[in-house]
Amino acid sequence: MAKKIQDPDFWYSFLLPYVNWQTRRAYSRFEVHGKKRVPKNGSLIFGVNHSNTLMDALVLLSADNIRKVFIARGDIFKNPAVAKVLHFMRILPIFRIRNGVAAVRQNDDSLNKAVDVIHDHVDLYLFPEGTHRTKHSLMRMGKGLFHIAVDANKQFGGEENPVYIIPTAIEYGDYFRYRSTAMINFGEPINVTEFIKNTTEENEAANINILKDRLHNEISKLFTYIPDDEDYDAIWEIVKMKNEKRAGGLYKKMLRNRATVEKVLKYREEHPEEAKSLFARVTDFARRRKAAKVSVMSVAKKRPFLNTLWMFATLLLTSPYYLASAAVNWPVWLTTWFIRRKLADPAFSNTVSFGVRFVLSPLVFIAGTIVLFCNLPWYWALGGTVLLFFSYSMFVDYNELFRRWVSDIRWSLRGKLRKDYKALNLNNLF
Repeated sequence: MAKKIQDPDFWYSFLLPYVNWQTRRAYSRFEVHGKKRVPKNGSLIFGVNHSNTLMDALVLLSADNIRKVFIARGDIFKNPAVAKVLHFMRILPIFRIRNGVAAVRQNDDSLNKAVDVIHDHVDLYLFPEGTHRTKHSLMRMGKGLFHIAVDANKQFGGEENPVYIIPTAIEYGDYFRYRSTAMINFGEPINVTEFIKNTTEENEAANINILKDRLHNEISKLFTYIPDDEDYDAIWEIVKMKNEKRAGGLYKKMLRNRATVEKVLKYREEHPEEAKSLFARVTDFARRRKAAKVSVMSVAKKRPFLNTLWMFATLLLTSPYYLASAAVNWPVWLTTWFIRRKLADPAFSNTVSFGVRFVLSPLVFIAGTIVLFCNLPWYWALGGTVLLFFSYSMFVDYNELFRRWVSDIRWSLRGKLRKDYKALNLNNLF
């Protein structure tokens, strides 16, 4: 019998801990919420928002040690060598009409394999939007996930083995900056078996549309969701200025963001003209803030000048370690910089940063460790090895702290910009 994509594989299992470890190191903070909502029995399909290219799958993969299979858009499987690698990574292709009629015909094979995956009680993860987009919103969902769920239910769904769709959301602190934050949030499961059993609708297409709407609604409850309309950018700017610097974990921050969005939308509904004027002023403020190279984190601080003092002290004290880290890790950061500057889609920035570090960091660490132990007493070499281990994260985090320090100084010196920010009166409005 041919080997299935979900079957255990030695090399996959061997590499997985390293992949998950590197994924978590790619974020300064990583949280998983809602795991208790995921059923312990049944066949599970996870529907997830798609905002950050390959990092979405890697983040989900590192959430736990449960076996997973993913489905991705078919056009990335064009190259046979790449297709082989993706299959090794347990990723199945699904094609769209724009990929050509011949390609779409291959979907039946992928869908049958996907049904077989959940039949074997291996978790199946899909991004029903079909493509990535760096927004706190959701696009229209395709039907592939729901066809898999309905077909699986026909074949083996029942009270002892219900088919579930698990709404899942990923929220990032920043889509483009390496070593930002990531949070996974699992929602209330949708029991497809129960839904099909109790529905009065006999048309399968109509039932799929109902499930689509339900999944869209459930995912939108799990992260900072902003309707994708002409006011999106202004609303997101308000949310960041209100909540970017407040303390607490990622989940609490997400709840504060959602509360702010709700207040803003209510204000827009009750005072449409005032809201239109406010959004225009917020958009203009955001444009001038970015032109002045001031981070929204600086705007969110009550005493930015005082922050610059402790930041400067931290930067000064850690500068020797930073310079050493930069010198040792130049193959990693220089390669990353060179590739990222040539990207047509900035959304792949973190994927590139992860990939380069994944490949080059072990080589730098091994080479550095050999040099240390060949030239220093063992106790000094051991201490240097520990510092070397954390050196690239130190390099990236130091750069980020330096960026924020410079931004705080700029914000402190922009009296007109700070006056305009106060005139927005956001704290009183929301």
